[in-house]
Amino acid sequence: MSTYKHVLVGLDLSTESQQVVDRVKFLFHNSTTKISFCHVLEPLAFTYGGDIPVDLSDVQNQLQHQATERLGRLAEQLDLAPENQHIVLGHPAQEMHNLAQDQAVDLIVVGSHGRHGLALIFGSTSNSVLHGATCDVLAVRISEEY
Repeated sequence: MSTYKHVLVGLDLSTESQQVVDRVKFLFHNSTTKISFCHVLEPLAFTYGGDIPVDLSDVQNQLQHQATERLGRLAEQLDLAPENQHIVLGHPAQEMHNLAQDQAVDLIVVGSHGRHGLALIFGSTSNSVLHGATCDVLAVRISEEY
């Protein structure tokens, strides 16, 4: 039986997200632990910084709709209710920290690619989640041979 009451699973919605979902299923399949999924979309304005003089709201809405559908398909594997599926706009690590505090989460699960070189120096989302979290963090190693 798990000692965790509420687990927040941060997913980037890449094909590798399935590895994280599989690990969560394995760890919590026979428990009463509440599971929530989240995906954080960075607003296009963050990415382009106003360099493009066009309204990107339609594109942002389309991205949000696609993310909601993808997250929903992953959530079906654990029978997660819609209220346990979160699509948030912002910086991934910060938004996961905020959601974890707002939802009384005691474990955050994220995927980790085991970065090297410049990627290690500049950090990663999983590293940022780890260093700012007020609860436990589990980094699931993403395997290239999966």
